[in-house]
Amino acid sequence: MLDQDLIKSLEGIVGSEKVLTSDEDVADRRHDYWVLSHLQSWVDVFEGRPGAVISPSSVEEVQAVVRLASETNTAVVPFGLGSGVCGGVRPDQSMILIDLSGLNQIREIDAFNLKATFDAGVNGLHAEESVTAHGLTIGHWPQSIALSSVGGWVSTRAAGQFSTAYGNIEDMVYSLEVVLPNGDLVILGKAPRAAAGPDLRHLLIGAEGTMGIITGVTLCLRQQPERREYRVFHTPSLAAGIEAQRRILQAGWLPPVMRQYDERETRRTFKSWCMEGHGLLLMVHEGPEGRVEAEVNAIDDLAESCGLVLGDSAAGEHWMENRNHVPTWDELFDRGLIVDTVEVSSSWSDIETLYDKVIEAVSEISGVVAVSAHSSHAYRTGINLYFSFAATAENPIDLEPIYLECWKQIMEKTAECGGGIAHHHGVGRVRKPYLVHDLGESGLALLRNIKNALDPQGLLNPGNLIPDA
Repeated sequence: MLDQDLIKSLEGIVGSEKVLTSDEDVADRRHDYWVLSHLQSWVDVFEGRPGAVISPSSVEEVQAVVRLASETNTAVVPFGLGSGVCGGVRPDQSMILIDLSGLNQIREIDAFNLKATFDAGVNGLHAEESVTAHGLTIGHWPQSIALSSVGGWVSTRAAGQFSTAYGNIEDMVYSLEVVLPNGDLVILGKAPRAAAGPDLRHLLIGAEGTMGIITGVTLCLRQQPERREYRVFHTPSLAAGIEAQRRILQAGWLPPVMRQYDERETRRTFKSWCMEGHGLLLMVHEGPEGRVEAEVNAIDDLAESCGLVLGDSAAGEHWMENRNHVPTWDELFDRGLIVDTVEVSSSWSDIETLYDKVIEAVSEISGVVAVSAHSSHAYRTGINLYFSFAATAENPIDLEPIYLECWKQIMEKTAECGGGIAHHHGVGRVRKPYLVHDLGESGLALLRNIKNALDPQGLLNPGNLIPDA
């Protein structure tokens, strides 16, 4: 429990109406959108809650709250819009949760220099719509765009659906405004590119609220595309589609969206466009008119040379219209199911073995009723896979160990194949035990040293991201 004197001090900073302490008032900020937290709430075994939810409306108020927390040795958990899916938010009653949704101003749109500056709590879709009005785009389209915040994108090192051409969030960040664990304010990034020592922005990008609290973000923008085209190909095998993607990217072509679905997911997602025994490769091409035309023609030839069969572009339009429509966790629980997606990545040479090993291992877990995968982000050097699994149990409480075993198998098989265990959803608590696979023991020690240097009291989002020594 938080001390009443501390509560009164917080009220003096932000006003009593912006300090919430009752069970009812803090209920919707007890955790993020991690399915396991929702399952525990659904079966009524989730016990955590913040001691208080604070809703500052200015950067200065965030600084004052953090300084007070430092003086009183009180832990602080930053909260954007709660769309994280890895358990990055799990406060207890000894902690203050800072709700950043009140920092929701669009500070500046600079159409000449193609930059826009936002408060960290700005809703992602609102940010995109604000620049669209100027004929521009951020180009960052995560599935959660209508539910996530700009600051959350940066904190989790997010990737959007159009990343193949436009990049991931780290490619779009121009500068960051951050409140450090002692309450000081720092602005990192002031030019298009710099050789001014290590890039300190990357201490915050992907740090999930453990190194500082992001309060403002400047992003690089692009012109709205002149033309958009869809292409859909039937893939006779996973290998054929992956080889086509490799050739496309290594030849220098960059369709913003390039997604390959295995046969299982094709049957489930594209029922009206299936070809028996085939998967599906979907692409969205957009940009200047001449480039789109040249790219489509070149990729048509490359796809044909890999044995792919041109399909109906209506499947691409169907994906675009429905890509963010998914059932809620509770709707799945009501059907006796727990479902999750796990995104990993690997080199071109190892990705098929990784796929085979994960599918085999997860399929053998008791209670699993489906496991499949698609790729959604690709690079010159490799590609990601987005595994989906569904499991069932007679007693809902038994879903948790099945769920954790699915994650364990996906993480360990990915590591065995030399892949990266986290592509774009972050680490949170679900991946924390497996972070050693990516960083090694020396890398984990380095990460802890950086954390200790920035936050020697260990007050920012404790228990998240960083494994205990």
